[in-house]
Amino acid sequence: MAKRKTKFMCQECGYESPKWMGKCPGCGAWNRMTEEIEKTSARKGAFAHTEKSAIASKPTPITAVETVNEPRIYTDSRELNRVLGGGIVRGSLVLIGGDPGIGKSTLLLQVSSQLAAKNNSVLYISGEESLRQTKLRADRLGVMSDSLLVYAETDLEDISRTIETINPDFVIIDSIQTVFHPEVTSAPGSVSQVRECTAELMRIAKTKGIAIFIVGHVTKEGSIAGPRLLEHMVDTVLYFEGERHHTYRILRAVKNRFGSTNEMGIFEMKEAGLAEVLNPSEIFLEERSQGASGSTVCASMEGTRPVLVEIQALISPTSFGNPRRMATGIDHNRVSLLMAVLEKRVGMLLQNQDAYLKVTGGVKLDEPAIDLAIAISIASSFRDQPTRPTDCIIGEVGLTGEVRRVSRIEQRVQEAVKLGFERIILPANNLGGWQAPSEIELIGVSTVAEALQYSLGR
Repeated sequence: MAKRKTKFMCQECGYESPKWMGKCPGCGAWNRMTEEIEKTSARKGAFAHTEKSAIASKPTPITAVETVNEPRIYTDSRELNRVLGGGIVRGSLVLIGGDPGIGKSTLLLQVSSQLAAKNNSVLYISGEESLRQTKLRADRLGVMSDSLLVYAETDLEDISRTIETINPDFVIIDSIQTVFHPEVTSAPGSVSQVRECTAELMRIAKTKGIAIFIVGHVTKEGSIAGPRLLEHMVDTVLYFEGERHHTYRILRAVKNRFGSTNEMGIFEMKEAGLAEVLNPSEIFLEERSQGASGSTVCASMEGTRPVLVEIQALISPTSFGNPRRMATGIDHNRVSLLMAVLEKRVGMLLQNQDAYLKVTGGVKLDEPAIDLAIAISIASSFRDQPTRPTDCIIGEVGLTGEVRRVSRIEQRVQEAVKLGFERIILPANNLGGWQAPSEIELIGVSTVAEALQYSLGR
């Protein structure tokens, strides 16, 4: 009898080693090397189809390739359609990740019902719940359709045979960490299993033109569990974010081969499931305090949608040798940079002040157009002078204290007009080349010091 060969594989990055190591040389993670049986047949199965199809195909001039403009499939959720880039693409593989209990299964079950109501055949495969448990969730959400088929299975070979037999239009796998390939000896959820199962699902999606959604668990750091290769293999990666104890959920696209990666969809969790939030700016500004220092409103672009959010700052004298810099929803390095600009170019003594900043509503902002709003929030809290509640602030700040031009200024201004703002402080270079609305006052500024004079009024 031949001796079984074993190898050690990192569960974070997939690094392989013939012996166990405490620290992975590939990603630097500790205690993530697990022993797996090395079996030559483990490479067969998922990749066998890929290798065969690669050999059968021939190089073709790109001018001779025929294209078919298939229309996208729209769901009843406009938020999901926007994040996906305009609807679901046939033959695509979409990965949805999020914290436990955030609403991933609820979202996909509602989408399954919407697609089934349009005479599409949908196969919902649950590896975490039984058929009765899935039915209880469907009853709560009001999901009833004969075109929605429910299947409780984790064996990938059985799943593949079922898809071959039924040939549905859409397939949903909940979740990829529970599915296993019988020819792979490692446990479900390991690097080898996730890689092989995803490759097989990708083959099914591309060869049969079936749109497949797979649910992925996330680690405590917030990234999708399994090898990084998983995100590279799929067509689209969506993250479902939000606090479990709050009602609002944010769906973001971090990778999308068929659309923008900056889109954001907002949902509200209710008893009957997830409901769309069509005007998120109203939600983010509804509890804004009037007359409080350190509060400003900025217009940020999330993909093609302008969103008005409130940025709050709290500046207080430090009790320690090194002042603290904490930020929620903003990169804290950007906060330190803008505080250095205020200290050098405006003359504010901030080196002995603690700084705490937050973007309300749980939104994460990373575009440069919010720089001026952050700087004015810090100055407002430091001087204890409130800004005007009807002001909206837009602009990028350079290291020399200049306010630089931003993109899509028309859409930002229109969103501020719609919500009743009376004045917008924006870069002076953004004033020309477009027709500004007559019902709002536009103030162009060239430096941070000039913006502070208009916003704080002193």
